[in-house]
Parts: sequence; C-alpha cells; structure tokens
Amino acid sequence: MEPARPHSRAAFLLATTLAIASLAPIASWGYGTVRGMGQNAEHGRITRHALACDNGRSGDACFQPDTLDSLAGEEGSFGAVGAPDRGRGMLTSYAHCSAGDYFDVAGYPRSAAEAEASLTECRTEMMSNLDHAVLDAAALLDEDGDIRGSQIPSYIDCVYAGSEHGRAKCNILAHLGLILHASQDFYSHSNWVDRPDSGLPVGVENPPGLGHAGRSPWLDLRVANPAFPAGLISGCFDNESFIGEERGCFYGDEGEHRVRHLNLAKDTGVIDPQIGAGSSERGALGDNFRRSVEAAIEDSADKWATLRERLIATYGAEDGGMMICAITRDNPTRDCD
Repeated sequence: MEPARPHSRAAFLLATTLAIASLAPIASWGYGTVRGMGQNAEHGRITRHALACDNGRSGDACFQPDTLDSLAGEEGSFGAVGAPDRGRGMLTSYAHCSAGDYFDVAGYPRSAAEAEASLTECRTEMMSNLDHAVLDAAALLDEDGDIRGSQIPSYIDCVYAGSEHGRAKCNILAHLGLILHASQDFYSHSNWVDRPDSGLPVGVENPPGLGHAGRSPWLDLRVANPAFPAGLISGCFDNESFIGEERGCFYGDEGEHRVRHLNLAKDTGVIDPQIGAGSSERGALGDNFRRSVEAAIEDSADKWATLRERLIATYGAEDGGMMICAITRDNPTRDCD
C-alpha cells in the first residue's frame, strides 16, 4: 500500500474505470462508490458526513482533509472505503453484508440459520479488520514513542488493492475502509431500518422490514457475541443477480425466486447537501433511504470511535493517543506531540 506515483495512478484509475464499465448494466452494489452508472459516491459521502472535521466534530473524532480524501475517496479515486467495489471484492458477499436472505415459506432453499450465518460472516470480517488495524498501528511509533516518518505516506495517496501491504498508516486506513464499507452496506442491504410497501402483501417481492432507527447494537464491535436480531435478513447473492438481478436467485420447478438484492437495497439517492429521496425501489418507499443513510453515518462514526478505544486499551493513553493523531492528521510528524 505504498503511495502511487501520479502517472501510474492515472493509468490505474483509467483501467479500473474501463473494467467497471465492461460489467454494465449493473445495479449499484450497496451504496455507490463511483460517480456514474446510477451511483453518486454514496460510500464516500456517508464517510465524510461521519468523519469530516465539521459540524462540531474535531480533534480525534475526525480526519483532516487529505487523509479523509484517502479514506473516503475523491473524484477519480475509490479510496479505502470503496476498495470492496472493485476486483474480487465486488463478488464477495461478506464484504457487503449480502447473502442473508430467508423467507418463511414452504420450499424456500435456505434456512433462517443459514441467513444468520451469512450476515454473521460479514460482522466477523469487520471484527477481523479491526484486529488487524490495531496490530498494524504498532508500526506507527518507534521505541521512544515517536512517529515513524517512514510509516506515513509522503503525500496522502495510498493504494487500496488486493492484499498488498505498505506503510502502516495506509494499512490502517485500508482496514478501516473495509469495516466502514461493510457496515454502511449493512444498512443498505438489510431490513434493519426499512419498512415494506404497506399497500402490498408481505412476500419475497416485498420483504418484511424491522423499521429500527439508528445503528444496530448487533454491529457494535465492542461486544464479542451479541444476540442475532430476530427477523434480520439481507438480499440473496449470486453472479446472475449481480450482473442482472431480475434473472438471478431462482429456485424450484416453478421458477420461484428468493428475496433478492433489489427487493431490499436502498443503494442510491440524494445525500448532499442534505439527505433526500432514495432512487431504488425499496429506498424510494417512505423514508427508507434517509433512515438507512442516517444509521450508516452514525455507525461509521462509532466504528472509528471503537478503533480509537481499542488503540488506547492496547497501547495505553500516551502511545495510543499518538497513534490516533498519526492516523487522523495530514502531517503527523509535524503536528503530533
């Protein structure tokens, strides 16, 4: 995850854009990452609402502009939070809290326990990335507790691709981006916050919604084994549903389909300058999109708070505080005492 040279970065972004375009038509997979193809960088916008140094947020609770650009992405860049939307990550269900579908009807091909296992895998991956971020933070400081300049990018532009590793700050941002992406997609893909269409019968086309407000206690990574929320599901996940969702996730002799991604997804809509209407079918119902975005923003801020707490608990107040400063500041070797 070494900083990319400007000319190689431009070539990489062009290749990535062409690769994504070759998959069209694609419904946005969770909140959007790119600006186009029906998306408007929803992941980046949510991350900025949660972690930018404004709206009364300052100090350790927020990220300075260049570091935030690296985490949230900017024009022409996926950023750490967008990494799961390219390459193999696009087809990995746990990176998006997908594949948690179930409906209580005879012959449904998955059990409630299997749906729970799929969503739990997503949460487990978040916890794993949290653990790795804490371990990687050790490399930020030398034996005297001072920031290692060699572990801070000379300019904030890390490469978030595959399993490549580089400077400690880039590695930590990479793990945090994976956590934020999955937690944000949880609110887009699951039925935690939303409500079904009250004018239609509840079914696989109109799945039940739990209608909760705010972040889910089940996603609190401070808790080791929280009770799984009753009735929690997300949409099915397979290659056909990804490439053309109306064709995927069928079963049985009569061609019945499972609860699909499109039946629950609250992927796209207006977030800036303020949260507005959703543009997906489920997101456009009532205030489903707004509720999902608000919960995702709240949870994203809490995920960073959780990482800060883990750093203090692991390394102590002084070293942990220095690590937090190094992660959030654009020029930590100058600005962190």
